[in-house]
Amino acid sequence: MTQQESGDEMTEPNPYRDGEPEYQWGPTQPPGTPAYGYPNAAPGYGYPQDPPPSYAQTQPAGVPVPVTGGPPAPTGGQPLVSIGDITVMGDSIVTPAGSMPLRGAVWNATDMSRTEEKIPTHAIVLAIVFFIFCLLGLLFLLMKEKQTTGFIQVTVTSNGKHHSTMIPARGPETFQQVMGQINYARSLSSM
Repeated sequence: MTQQESGDEMTEPNPYRDGEPEYQWGPTQPPGTPAYGYPNAAPGYGYPQDPPPSYAQTQPAGVPVPVTGGPPAPTGGQPLVSIGDITVMGDSIVTPAGSMPLRGAVWNATDMSRTEEKIPTHAIVLAIVFFIFCLLGLLFLLMKEKQTTGFIQVTVTSNGKHHSTMIPARGPETFQQVMGQINYARSLSSM
């Protein structure tokens, strides 16, 4: 009966251990000692040993199952909306100057941006160059570029505190984007 037929090939010592020095690899362990991390991982390594957080399971129809037990959800939570350096949390507004209550907050926005339309320099150069060869060069003067500069000022007042922030205008649509965020913050303040 050979070693493979008996099924105890793992209990025999390494047949290559006594050979040349380049074949003597691996850590030296006494026979019968399990390998590192087997069957249990070493303490302090790997994934955290705390139990995994509970999650809301769903039924097959997609109806959420209420989570039982566990600590109640914190009222602060993750940010709901962030407008410049103003962050709206679950029940408060966080600013660099401090926190203020969300309920009853008054939000205002002022558009202090402007959009200019001008003929770019390369269009003028092309118009001059092609005007010499043909009159079609004047069509380059129809090229226009829009450039928006300025800021959107957002102010919030709550519980006697006031904070203002300036958001740079990247384009003509910036004011509408900021107003969408402010309207969401206003709806949260009225709850």
